[in-house]
Amino acid sequence: MASPIFQCRCSFTAGPSSSLQTYALTSSLRGVYPNLLFNRQQPRQRRQHLVSAVAAPPRPSPAPPVEENDDNRHEILSEEKSARGFSAADPPPFTLADIRAAIPKHCWVKDPWKSFSYVVRDVAIVLGLAAGAAYLNNWVVWPLYWFAQGTMFWALFVLGHDCGHGSFSNNKKLNDVVGHLTHSSILVPYHGWRISHRTHHQNHGHVENDESWHPLCEKLYRSLDTLTRMARFSPLSMLAYPLYLWGRSPGKTGSHYHPSSPLFMPNEKNEVLTSTICWFSMVTLLVGLAFALGPILMLKLYVVPYWVFVVWLDMVTYLHHHGYDEKVPWYRGKEWNYMRGGLSTIDRDYGWFNNIHHDIGTHVVHHLFPQIPHYHLIEATKAVKPVLGRYYREPEKSMPLPVHLWKILMKSLAEDHYVSDTGEIVFYQADTTGKSK
Repeated sequence: MASPIFQCRCSFTAGPSSSLQTYALTSSLRGVYPNLLFNRQQPRQRRQHLVSAVAAPPRPSPAPPVEENDDNRHEILSEEKSARGFSAADPPPFTLADIRAAIPKHCWVKDPWKSFSYVVRDVAIVLGLAAGAAYLNNWVVWPLYWFAQGTMFWALFVLGHDCGHGSFSNNKKLNDVVGHLTHSSILVPYHGWRISHRTHHQNHGHVENDESWHPLCEKLYRSLDTLTRMARFSPLSMLAYPLYLWGRSPGKTGSHYHPSSPLFMPNEKNEVLTSTICWFSMVTLLVGLAFALGPILMLKLYVVPYWVFVVWLDMVTYLHHHGYDEKVPWYRGKEWNYMRGGLSTIDRDYGWFNNIHHDIGTHVVHHLFPQIPHYHLIEATKAVKPVLGRYYREPEKSMPLPVHLWKILMKSLAEDHYVSDTGEIVFYQADTTGKSK
């Protein structure tokens, strides 16, 4: 809050005359500023500002200073926001502990049997779809199979994702075994991904430190060649995940497969190596099946669904961090903290697919508390919405098929190009020139 430009001080001689003057001035000011000057519930600094700017006599018994505790600080922030309008970039008037306290205790409970039942369900569907498509083997069935199987590959990824967060069970060995089985089967290096995804959660919303779909600063954006820029800001970017695993995003170096990558700590090398060996084992199995069943059948059974899965993964992760009607803030320096970064995520409604891909669309609570199992995320989200208020972005309701998301995706790719090279709170900007400077 700005300090006064000038300060006037007046003194009065005690006596009846000064008392009348004091009363007259006090009554006059009370009529003009009934709340600002004399309401002791108002913030202290605002009263001081007004008293300093007006030549007022000293009060016989000055009011005690208002203690600026957490409740009063929240009240001050609330009044300031009301005066100028809500902004998602403002520090929230609640804490992470407030959000946590609103979540029912049972939402934190991990049931390994329930978690594993989803694995059994998804694997059974995957095998059933593959057997049915191979048996029928006609071009009416194949396109339907590709979409359905690619969606189930994505569902398997989400289960492995829960294992990586430890929300599958409290048993790390069980989490790692299930994570390797689900992720290796769809050519994702489990530990390599798990560690980089941990970095994403710990730094989400930070311009430089975030890992997944983080914004490019303008200088880096302008330095990209035309082909790279077109690929990143077009639907082709929805095929980028395998390239990201091999070489990360522009401006970052390392590989999810290499134990010595800067992504990992020295004590994580063995875990990364284990996942890379599992990945190569799956590739070897697929090559063997291609020789046994024929490359064309393997192309139809596995390769095409794999790329459908990649599109699902890239689209969902992108839309959880981009494309809201009002731009979401990104942070640097002292303005960033874990809660503000998590609050800049966006929930999405996927219609029929919400249950199929394990409610991954309930992303805000997941980002704040990734240890909550996926089957409790909807209830937890309902519980925290009254606390979050306008800091929660209500998702647009979907039809049975989430076709509305394609329009949102295309609009974001056309507008969300870069953020400023400076500033601690920044928003995406659009490149209106289309040319490098």
